[in-house]
Amino acid sequence: MKIAYLTAGAAGMFCGSCMNDNAVARALIRDGHDCLLVPVYTPIRTDDDDVSVPRVFLGGVNVYLQQKLGWMSRVPRVFDAILNQPWLIRWLTKDAGKTSPKLLGALSISMLQGFQGKQKKEFERLLLWLETDIRPDVIVLTNLLIGGAIPVLKKRLGSPVFVTLQGDDIFLDSLAPQDRLSCEKLMQALVPEVDGFIVHSEAYGQSMALRLHIPQEKLHVVPLAIATHEFQAGDPDARESATAVQPTTVGYLARMAPEKGLQNIVQAFGALLNEPGTHPPLRLRLAGWMGPQHQQFWEQQRGILQSLSQSHASFQWDYAGSVDREGKLEFLRSLDLFCVPTVYAEPKGRFLLEAVSMGLPYVMPNHGAFPELHRRIQSLPEHPAGWLFQHDSIEDLVSVLNQAIGTAPRRRSVSQELLNELDIATHARRLMDCINGSMHSC
Repeated sequence: MKIAYLTAGAAGMFCGSCMNDNAVARALIRDGHDCLLVPVYTPIRTDDDDVSVPRVFLGGVNVYLQQKLGWMSRVPRVFDAILNQPWLIRWLTKDAGKTSPKLLGALSISMLQGFQGKQKKEFERLLLWLETDIRPDVIVLTNLLIGGAIPVLKKRLGSPVFVTLQGDDIFLDSLAPQDRLSCEKLMQALVPEVDGFIVHSEAYGQSMALRLHIPQEKLHVVPLAIATHEFQAGDPDARESATAVQPTTVGYLARMAPEKGLQNIVQAFGALLNEPGTHPPLRLRLAGWMGPQHQQFWEQQRGILQSLSQSHASFQWDYAGSVDREGKLEFLRSLDLFCVPTVYAEPKGRFLLEAVSMGLPYVMPNHGAFPELHRRIQSLPEHPAGWLFQHDSIEDLVSVLNQAIGTAPRRRSVSQELLNELDIATHARRLMDCINGSMHSC
């Protein structure tokens, strides 16, 4: 089957959705499908081999300029082609995190209007390429926010369209109320044109179905997965011989951002260390991408951590930066316990699957995708220990961390059955079963 898989780049950021789309495309290609991973807005950034095509559609620079300058929609296509060069987009969008929410709202509305919006020329370029060069059997979009052209696309190509929902709500909630309402109405109007919506958890699916008025028969849960074999390097018991001298190491691997709960784990460690009595040696390791918009936030958290390490000789911490694949594996191998206490209801939780595949016990919030991931993990043999805490309670996070640390957590080997369940090959087969089943029922 020929699949055009449109994935939205995140302006140079390591993005969970980009990495998931890239992994799914790789798995589909290995299964013999002709899958083209097509970046929109910006090139994708992944910590694995990038299988996307070396071009960008709906290029972020052109989209932005056509929104701001009406005459840009009339410039010659050769000029558009220059601005759609991947290297130029990477350079010009490196500070995209600072973009005004007001502009993002107007731009999002225009993009959702598709051929009636200010970016008609960019949509025409994408459709012409799909229509003349690709002729896909099916089209998969990484989110509905890039779906403004779906009605025209279906009319001209006749291909079924599926949309993966994996964070649309987070973006919508960042907009001004009136812009959010306008975007939601435009997205709701697109729902009848979509053949099926893919979500990674039942909870997220129901939340988005309510928000976007999606009929239940169009909603399909395909559990999240990763390439588990890539997380098996290293001896899981290597730290055992040194437990008497090594601190218990808790790790956070996610964006250095408030929505991921960095401030919560910092606050929780402060509470742990300030409890009366003596404390076992503890270490907090942090890793993840930090956008320019969060520099001040990070400086605040770093100041708290430095103060804690100066006040408590038994506490250490470090920040490993934005790690690539090898850096991620090294980081995870150094941990005893994993915790990302997200503030928002995380729709995916890819980082938890990576930690579990490495045999790490975990402490996670009881909202978003995590309760379903927790049940899925704990239902299979030889699984790592796992705890959920009340997501809106720092006190409960502290209590559960205390409980987990008290078990002397360590990385352990996990069963092949668990690895198979969490593997991207299983996900790819389930995705294609879903697509084929939906196409045959149409």
